Amino acid sequence: MNRMPKRKPTIRIQNIVASAALNQRISLKTIVEKFPHAEYNPKVFPGLVFRLKKPKTATLIFETGKMVCTGAKSEKEAIQAVNKVTRELKAHGIPIASKPAIKIQIITTPS
Repeated sequence: MNRMPKRKPTIRIQNIVASAALNQRISLKTIVEKFPHAEYNPKVFPGLVFRLKKPKTATLIFETGKMVCTGAKSEKEAIQAVNKVTRELKAHGIPIASKPAIKIQIITTPS
């Protein structure tokens, strides 16, 4: 009887979505002033889009202090992206009281 060799299935992650909470209100207008590359049009969408080149992600930031990060290829990358956005905001004078509470929400694989 010919048996197929056992192989472990491989899982390729296409996208990770992580949510984060800063537990404070945040001024999106101030972020736009300090980061001209940030995309913010409150008439179209209530959140601001903050893109990073490394890791290549987009983080939505809301005035409530909630954030949603998309585009990461691993959980580690998603956490790094949220922390990097938070550090960038702090470094440019935007007061951030505490570390963000990050939670992985969705892991997408190719269908």
